[in-house]
Amino acid sequence: MITTFAISTISSAVVAALIAGTLGGIAVVALIMLLITKELSSAEVESGRKSERLMALSRYVVIPIVPLLLVFAVIVAVKVWEVL
Repeated sequence: MITTFAISTISSAVVAALIAGTLGGIAVVALIMLLITKELSSAEVESGRKSERLMALSRYVVIPIVPLLLVFAVIVAVKVWEVL
């Protein structure tokens, strides 16, 4: 006989998995967008356009990239662990 405790535990696990998957997807999309921004701003600075805003953007966009790379590495490690 399935108890209400078992049902609530299962539904909590399903909701947690959905939220984790959604947040992981958002983190990956944000990482891709920041990497594109970094590459484009660096290319503009290197091409001779020495705008202060572009130079600052090229320098400071690295700050959120590093933690998102760590999140991406954890996501990949978890997915590999699930396959094994």
